[in-house]
Amino acid sequence: MRTVTTKMAIAVTVIAFTLPSIAAAADPAPVPYPKGYRDWHHVKSMIINPGHSLYDAFGGIHHLYANKAAVKGYQSGKWSDGAVIVFDLLDAKSADNTVTEGARKVVGVMHRDARKYAATGGWGYEGFKGDSTTDRAVAGNALGACHQCHTAQKDAGFVFSKLRP
Repeated sequence: MRTVTTKMAIAVTVIAFTLPSIAAAADPAPVPYPKGYRDWHHVKSMIINPGHSLYDAFGGIHHLYANKAAVKGYQSGKWSDGAVIVFDLLDAKSADNTVTEGARKVVGVMHRDARKYAATGGWGYEGFKGDSTTDRAVAGNALGACHQCHTAQKDAGFVFSKLRP
């Protein structure tokens, strides 16, 4: 009986010390909102129109911004920790032969930290809904919501965009 009690105590201790590390691996620290990103380097803009395969999820006007570390990554192809890329997605409004920005749909963020986000190629992903700095669209599902598509760009550091010449 004493052996069973000792084994149970050891098992409980192992579980108690293991659960936090399992939880941390499954749910890394959340990606922070990129304050001031519109003052960063403008990488490029594009519009996804109806008929494009990604229109339902990403239709509209895209503006991409990069902080200084991300600009160096674009230039060198090597992404250092601290690099942040922002994908600002807005509705596209067409009228009178013009296309203008409508309401913000999401602020998508890629935040480089090779150790913290090792499960997703060293990138943390998040989407902040509309104009909110706190309402998260990805909310801990970076692998399924973002990284699965980004694996197609593994040779480019999981980044789709390129600096505009």
